[in-house]
Amino acid sequence: MTFDELGLSDKVRAAVQATGYTSPTPIQAQAIPPALQGRDILGIAQTGTGKTAAFVLPMLSRLEQGRARARVPRTLILEPTRELAAQVEESFAKYGVNHKLNVALLIGGVSFGDQEAKIMRGADVLIATPGRLLDFFDRGKLLLTGIEILVIDEADRMLDMGFIPDIERVCKLVPFTRQTLFFSATMPPEITRLTEAFLHNPVRIEVARAATTASTIRQALVASHGHADKREMLRQLIRNAENLKNAIVFCNRKRDVAILHRSLLKHGFAAGALHGDMDQLARMASLEAFKTGDVSLLVCSDVAARGLDIPDVSHVFNFDVPTHSEDYVHRIGRTGRAGRSGVALTLVTEDDAKYVDQIQNLIGNAIEWEGPGFNELPPPLETTRPHESRRGGRGERGGRRERGGERGGERSERSSRRAPVERAERSDRPERGDRAEGPVAMGRPAHAPHRPDSEPVRAARPQPDDRRRPRRHHEDDGPPVIGLGDHVPSFLLRPVTLRPAKVAEE
Repeated sequence: MTFDELGLSDKVRAAVQATGYTSPTPIQAQAIPPALQGRDILGIAQTGTGKTAAFVLPMLSRLEQGRARARVPRTLILEPTRELAAQVEESFAKYGVNHKLNVALLIGGVSFGDQEAKIMRGADVLIATPGRLLDFFDRGKLLLTGIEILVIDEADRMLDMGFIPDIERVCKLVPFTRQTLFFSATMPPEITRLTEAFLHNPVRIEVARAATTASTIRQALVASHGHADKREMLRQLIRNAENLKNAIVFCNRKRDVAILHRSLLKHGFAAGALHGDMDQLARMASLEAFKTGDVSLLVCSDVAARGLDIPDVSHVFNFDVPTHSEDYVHRIGRTGRAGRSGVALTLVTEDDAKYVDQIQNLIGNAIEWEGPGFNELPPPLETTRPHESRRGGRGERGGRRERGGERGGERSERSSRRAPVERAERSDRPERGDRAEGPVAMGRPAHAPHRPDSEPVRAARPQPDDRRRPRRHHEDDGPPVIGLGDHVPSFLLRPVTLRPAKVAEE
């Protein structure tokens, strides 16, 4: 089958031919004809199967008639993330090159003024994330009464991100007579309930069993010890990988993305980062640098796991085993796209065994181990983190908490060594009343009895053994003290205790 047989308009077919595509993918071949007829579509397909073009091409054909009004868009496409929304905008620019359509993008991280200006000019296509869309609607900047086609993309990802209440609200705001195109990679019960409530006699299209992985991807598990060992293991895998052109490295937490990104940069790798705490400009710049080849490694969280069309990714590394087995399918789906071969390697610790079992049960296949398993694994490459080996305990701050501060420990030890010597030196000098007591009082242990001003201070000269082995400060002696010089103001003539250094929360 070719695109000429699907019923698309001449302008759309010309744009498709210009991109070099000749045959539609299975979901495109099955979804485009009923979509052109105005039927509701329920599309279930794994990532990388061409879902975006399955709704972009029929929408372009139907939008050739009519014109948008200010603040009243004609079509609405909901995406879970900013990156996916920007990617759909690029698809409209590519396939709609022969159309004069106004496409507006409503996503976070961009100024309201620029987006409002596009809405006021009239938007034939409005691509939005749910939060920013409802923000515009609540401010009275947008009306949804003119929506002819509603597209809900990556619905299962919407569920994971907590957008289902927003989706339900949007479906109630748009006209009842609109056409709905609904796409999801999996169909959990919540998504099934949503389709039953808002789709009218849909055409169900399922081109692949839910949660299956592409046969063009070579999958393997790599046994590893703790976090520090995993970083070294990852660097070895990257250096030894065959035909590695570029790679995406997935972490479970945003904090680990930043740590691993800095580690790779420190070891000389060209790496970028992508996670939810980055502002929009930084996220787009990092993604663009990876697409253009300026960086060969992209460390990211699951914000980039769904639907991003990054062409020709050769390798995927799971630095952390995903806790949700469906996320594994979407992560490794970044490679092996459009019939190309790909490699997906997952670093596994002993604590990850149950998650690996869930993944293997979901995909219906056992994933082979690459290299030795846990039983044959050599000792950890790094038993402690660098700062732990230097400081002892749980890093620099943890060590200060246990010892009352490193500097404090050194100073108290020095003061305890110096105190006997100072007392000996002072005893050789003539007594001078109050002045003679200053340094001795300041060097007096905290538990020593206080002497009245009239009582002379008689400090005994330390024995030779005491000089060779100065007495260290003991915890039972009370807080350590510091000796000061001769001429000290009277308000300072009292013991000075070292307070433990404040420890910031980690």
